Amino acid sequence: MAKGHWMQGVKKEMKSKGTEGSFSRAAHAHGKSTSEYAHEKAGSKVLVGKRARLALAFAAARHKK
Repeated sequence: MAKGHWMQGVKKEMKSKGTEGSFSRAAHAHGKSTSEYAHEKAGSKVLVGKRARLALAFAAARHKK
């Protein structure tokens, strides 16, 4: 994979593992939007923190277009 195209690899891996959308489901289960939940959990050291930081990275890339 070409340098700078890591998001496509991550998205493909999430789809193959079946974890695509799991962060959004967790956010909505807590009664929050994905963005609110991501900002709240971004500092966490566990898996939810990793997913939160990834969600924020995807959101930032979506807004750069």
